[in-house]
Amino acid sequence: MKMRILLLLAVVAIASSAPQKPDNQVIAILKQEFDQQPDGSYVYSYETENGIKAEETGTLKKASSPDTSDVIVAQGGFSYTAPDGTVINLNYIADDENGFKPEGAHLPTPPPIPPAIQKALDYLATLPPPPPSRN
Repeated sequence: MKMRILLLLAVVAIASSAPQKPDNQVIAILKQEFDQQPDGSYVYSYETENGIKAEETGTLKKASSPDTSDVIVAQGGFSYTAPDGTVINLNYIADDENGFKPEGAHLPTPPPIPPAIQKALDYLATLPPPPPSRN
């Protein structure tokens, strides 16, 4: 009896680990543009037949840190339809000062700061800095 259960479990394990049928569906690109400039700036966009759209612009700027050379500031967005049918739109900007800053209705947001906590934070911001320690 134990041998039959072990054999059955082995067959189930082999069957579940077998390669699945590959998805041979090819999604066509309806529109695609890319423009690269000699200074490193660029613009690209694309759209696929399944509703995916994306665009981005990259511009060269002086770095905010003196020990860093010029940087690219990227700004763009994309959209697609989630498996549940919801259209996802995301816009973003990325630079050397603030990092990657995404915006989208589907992204979680923090709860508001309670008024008493905000009042305490505002008060603390008005205090002078502490004296330097002697350690």
